[in-house]
Amino acid sequence: MKKLLLLPLLAAAVVASEDWPQFRGPAGDGHSDATGLPLTWSETENVRWKTAIPGEGWSSPVVLGRQVWMTTAIEDGRSLRAICVDRDTGKILHDVEVFHVEQPPPKNTANSHASPSPVVEPGRVYVCFGTSGSACLDTATAKVIWKNTELTISHKEGAGSSPILHGGLFILCCDGTDVQYMVALDKNTGRIVWKTQRSAAAILEGKRPDLRKAFCTPQVIHAAGKEQLISVGAFRAYAYEPKTGKEIWFCNLPGFSNVPRPVFGHGLVYVGTGFMKPELWAIRPDGTGDVTPTHAAWKVSKMASLKPSLLLVGDELYMLNDGSGTLTCLDAKGGEPVWQEKIGGSYSASPVAADGRIYFFNEKGQATVIKPGRTFERLATSQLDAGCMATPAVTGRALIVRTKTHLYRIENTAK
Repeated sequence: MKKLLLLPLLAAAVVASEDWPQFRGPAGDGHSDATGLPLTWSETENVRWKTAIPGEGWSSPVVLGRQVWMTTAIEDGRSLRAICVDRDTGKILHDVEVFHVEQPPPKNTANSHASPSPVVEPGRVYVCFGTSGSACLDTATAKVIWKNTELTISHKEGAGSSPILHGGLFILCCDGTDVQYMVALDKNTGRIVWKTQRSAAAILEGKRPDLRKAFCTPQVIHAAGKEQLISVGAFRAYAYEPKTGKEIWFCNLPGFSNVPRPVFGHGLVYVGTGFMKPELWAIRPDGTGDVTPTHAAWKVSKMASLKPSLLLVGDELYMLNDGSGTLTCLDAKGGEPVWQEKIGGSYSASPVAADGRIYFFNEKGQATVIKPGRTFERLATSQLDAGCMATPAVTGRALIVRTKTHLYRIENTAK
């Protein structure tokens, strides 16, 4: 009987390591419990399959069962599409137009018209193209279940914030040069459940439009005895009630165009402050109202990340300065530097922790693998033909890596 009772637990463990349902994985923190991942690869080594992906899109792949989903844009951003690839064979199963835009909004040359990552659950995949619209598709047929085109904002640089699912809600950060708000849609209908204007509106009103935008993906944590929806906008980090959108607390920050997804651990929320000079702040999430003078535990002002998200592994916090390729390991509790090393290249993709290693992928196709710990130890470097703007996914014993041109399943192929 005991063996029979263990079977569901074992099955759940297998499912956990097979699926990567949202940006940065099951918990949204860059971690996977997978083992047996490859240490090195190339165009001819440890590649199970390689599939050309049409168009241009920086959205990160998400995985559920045998399906890998991502978005892309063709016709210079006029045709916004959802693509599904078979995880085992690399065959494209679905390639469907979700939105057709006669006049695509402007974007930065370093961005794409399909940068927000999808989120997937059994039977449904949810895609977002920023101001051009969000939609829910049936995963079996790729038919659209609902669309929403109400959430119009001026990104100026293109969309970047990925959606999340929580408690029956599809939640988005909408921080444009014109308007700034959080919104939750009913995941079954696409209708707005709540919409909360950013409380920093008075501060932002006096700043030029360029300084009002942000591109952060939100994160739900459990702290101070309740669920909190953590989100970073221009010049302010926020905590909201996920069900209602009511603001719990805020902390004023010195930057805008914030990108890194918040990370939570050791009783602290770690956030990036964005441009112009990026900083890393650690905030205690047990306050209410304005917690700036009381709950900002510590901050680091050198070599902080602008784009890659932070990674917390045990008592160490890793941040990657995307322009210089400088990787810094900090003591997660106090913020003291442990070590700092250059790993080379420019970075947009966020790091991934799995199998006792940390994987970094740069914009020129080079991957660096290190061993986590209080001493820097580089384990390997590998190279692909094109670079990574998207964060890889982990499924089973494989990495699903999206470059600017192709999708790869990378795993140990030697028998």
